[in-house]
Amino acid sequence: MFTVKQLSKLAGITPRTLHHYDEIGLLKPSHVGDNGYRYYGEDAVLRLQQILFYRELDFPLDDIKKIMGRRDYDVMGALQSHKEALSKQAVRINRLIQTVDNTINHLKGNKTMSDEKLFEGFSEEQQEKYAQEAEKMYDPETVRESNRKWKAYSASKKESILAEGSAIYTDMIAVMPKGAGSTEAQVIVERWRKHMDYFWTPNLEQLLGIANGYTDDPRFKANFDKMDPRLAEFMRDAVKVYVENKKE
Repeated sequence: MFTVKQLSKLAGITPRTLHHYDEIGLLKPSHVGDNGYRYYGEDAVLRLQQILFYRELDFPLDDIKKIMGRRDYDVMGALQSHKEALSKQAVRINRLIQTVDNTINHLKGNKTMSDEKLFEGFSEEQQEKYAQEAEKMYDPETVRESNRKWKAYSASKKESILAEGSAIYTDMIAVMPKGAGSTEAQVIVERWRKHMDYFWTPNLEQLLGIANGYTDDPRFKANFDKMDPRLAEFMRDAVKVYVENKKE
């Protein structure tokens, strides 16, 4: 038997996740002690593994509950399906890794890549999803303008732009102790605003929208968290101060 703490550590999830799965009826503990503690046996552990496989494949929790709640649910059959789906993902991920390596060589001048090769490994469905999301957030013409600008830059220019953007975030991390409204932070926000001109020229409200996206969009947040878990919120707050000051 595993306690909540033991099983969450074993599976790499949070205790809160296990509690949530219990609350929605997706994964019930095998036994609840007199002290109210949840305990999970082998069957529950295997069920959790199945749930996490489905989550890895981006299935919503409601769908997972329906699938695993069927009377004809077959664990062996499900495992085989997981294997096939994950194998397809592995092939695509390996292609993405190769694309990253090729792009690095391309930017270093060691290898020339076509525009098509730059996006090799990305699924058409995912690229279409990104495009649709961008056009929902911004005016479609703005998205097209940004794409046109980026494609027009040379490989060395693109590398320079990316390095400049990285430096902006690194410098912002360094001034966090001074506060989002500090002169130092606001100077960096101005650099960030000018950096946007490489792609498009957002107005003040759009700048605020971008900054809010840093915390609201899980993908943006995840990227910032890799640099510093506080960065997304700090950038958002610093941009808010910048916009408020410009409106005065």
